[in-house]
Amino acid sequence: MRPGGLRAAVAALGLALGLAAAASTRAASLGAGLGFCEAPRDLSAAQRDRLLRFAALIRQTLEASGRSAVLVSRSGTDLSLFDLRYSHSGVALRASPRGAWSVRQLYFACEEQRPRLFDQGIAGFVFGSDDPQAGFVSLLLLPEAAADALAQTALDPRRALDLLAPQYSANAYAFSTAYQNCNQWVAELLAQAWSGRPEPAGPAPPALRRAAAQAWLWEVGYRPQPFVLPWAPLTRLAGWLPWLQHDDHPAEALAAGRFSVSMPDALEGFVRQWLPQAERLEFCHRGDRAVRRRGWEPLAVDCVPGSGDEVFLLD
Repeated sequence: MRPGGLRAAVAALGLALGLAAAASTRAASLGAGLGFCEAPRDLSAAQRDRLLRFAALIRQTLEASGRSAVLVSRSGTDLSLFDLRYSHSGVALRASPRGAWSVRQLYFACEEQRPRLFDQGIAGFVFGSDDPQAGFVSLLLLPEAAADALAQTALDPRRALDLLAPQYSANAYAFSTAYQNCNQWVAELLAQAWSGRPEPAGPAPPALRRAAAQAWLWEVGYRPQPFVLPWAPLTRLAGWLPWLQHDDHPAEALAAGRFSVSMPDALEGFVRQWLPQAERLEFCHRGDRAVRRRGWEPLAVDCVPGSGDEVFLLD
């Protein structure tokens, strides 16, 4: 592999591992293989209007769902190198204090250089995608009891914050408490909501609560997303990029150039296995058209509707 190709592979890994978690005014992102925090890109009036209409379609679907909490994921950067569509997940909450169906999520606060929890409206969540011309959003409608348990846990500030790690790593190992990425926080929130295990009595460090959540996830079959680098020594180059760490991953995995990271696909696969009654809706937009599909079969990459899909005009 050419030296430029090595750097591109590491940069692509950084882009793929959850760096597109949106903040209110800034976003943690990566560009041209160099780490920096940058302001959101400027959108034209037409682009903003279409994204707002797309967000309204998603919000209407959430409102009609009858659920109290919905797992929501969106596309961000181009993850095609790893055959992934989605980069970032959160929990949309009907009773959010920031307004119905705001998404509670983890993001990296650039100014503070630390992870934070953030409530963001559906429009802001959709605007977090890197491509204003085309994008995808997935909703998992959970059975009522599971949705209510998730809503109760996510809306409890103490329980939600007790799972927040002090240090962020985009490629955080899913079964270590050393670091955390945005999707790992969601995975541990699901565990706390659904495990049925009693919480530690009295004050307990976040690492203890996180370890308990991770133990349950492993026991019930949660498996994170595998990322395999084309050349194992690339794992030593993580120091080039902010928000990438490797000292939390098993030594044998690093030797093989393999990272195991919580990503939206892994979360959705776990929910589908743990709650077979869960329903999936996927949305895409491209140009002046949006498409909504019900079921687990993914939409076409070019957002061309298939049989049974619903089509909406955004102009």
